[in-house]
Amino acid sequence: MSRQYFGTDGIRGRVGQYPITPDFVLRLGYAAGRVLVGRSDTGDHRPGVLIGKDTRNSGYMLEAALEAGFSAAGVDVCLTGPLPTPGIAYLTRALRLQAGVVISASHNLFEDNGIKFFSADGKKLPDDVERAIEAAINEMDGKPMQTVSPRDLGRARRIDDAAGRYIEFCKSTVPASFDLRGLKIVVDCAHGAAYHIAAEVLHELGADVVAIGNAPDGENINAGVGALHPESLGRKVVEVGADLGIALDGDADRLIMVDAQGQAYDGDQVLYAIVRDRLRNGPVAGVVGTLMTNMALEQALAAANVPFKRARVGDRYVMEMLTAEGWLYGGENSGHILALDCHTTGDGLVSALQVLVALKRSGGTLAALLGALPLYPQTLINVPVSPGFDWQQQSAVNNAVAEAGSRLGNCGRVLLRPSGTEPVLRVMVEAKDASASRREAETIAAAVRAVI
Repeated sequence: MSRQYFGTDGIRGRVGQYPITPDFVLRLGYAAGRVLVGRSDTGDHRPGVLIGKDTRNSGYMLEAALEAGFSAAGVDVCLTGPLPTPGIAYLTRALRLQAGVVISASHNLFEDNGIKFFSADGKKLPDDVERAIEAAINEMDGKPMQTVSPRDLGRARRIDDAAGRYIEFCKSTVPASFDLRGLKIVVDCAHGAAYHIAAEVLHELGADVVAIGNAPDGENINAGVGALHPESLGRKVVEVGADLGIALDGDADRLIMVDAQGQAYDGDQVLYAIVRDRLRNGPVAGVVGTLMTNMALEQALAAANVPFKRARVGDRYVMEMLTAEGWLYGGENSGHILALDCHTTGDGLVSALQVLVALKRSGGTLAALLGALPLYPQTLINVPVSPGFDWQQQSAVNNAVAEAGSRLGNCGRVLLRPSGTEPVLRVMVEAKDASASRREAETIAAAVRAVI
């Protein structure tokens, strides 16, 4: 059963356009509050939620609407201000609250915003809870909001030490004897939620830190900086003669790393480095990637006798498969990394620390550590299609896909998937040879265009 408002990562859209409007978010807070009240056993105490946000100027408006909605439903609210998404997941669990809410559109530009929820255990809300919230919203359609009695209204307070608590949590994910002395690191915070967090964590662990993307103005989040634009970080690393660079996205749950020469490494290479380091202590039960995970990672894990499975694109689906398998490690090539022996959700900064631990143990360079997994070249072409277009019903497209797969054999693969956020069909071809990857992708994309 599909969801009406929630996508793969909460509710997201353009600010001022439905559903990212203050009236809808007010009803969302109220509906979520009513669901929490019905599902929480808090005795005589009101349920409590934590609300954090990134640095978009629209966050103030949406935070106020959410707070009002929760209060009207009889739910207490704790406010953190700007804090990374994984920081909200951690504090929700640490403060024994019933849910955490993040106001963020992650890697999108400032014109967008979104709302995503965490459960009491610091994990993304299960689908059935999201559907219950949607049903509660729809029940309110056209009806006035029935608030609880004045005595039972929720109250709000600010968590003044939220940043400090999260900084200490990040440091707790590495061995007590571990330090970064002798390393010069550039960290790019994407003018986002980690602008006052990431450099502090690295500095307190002993690194010589140069921070960029750490001057948010409400509009510059992800604008030419951060994990989506590692070239900015690469130039800075080379300019200041740093050993490596760390790029986060706007809500700091993604990670891209850069070596001393400015070369960027993606989530597949980061995940492989973490898993290889864990193999020092014994077998790893298995790893989950996605349909977009590079074949090189799958083959490298097979050579190390580590089982591998692919989930749908989206870190929530990686988490679902990890939970079903009882495994600890997974991620996406976009930089979402799940190391469930460290955190309950993807955390760009915590993932970077795990790579730095592996780097110290190896005694080498980041280029040697992450470059140990040379990736197959990938070509991705987004073909605009009409809503509901089903490529699987098109014989010409199926034939083009089959012929490409036959030509590639065991040296590549083809993936077609509709975007979950825009009316395009994503055509991805991966091959050991870059020219073959590009040629086959263009051939399939042409077949798609011909039938639409």
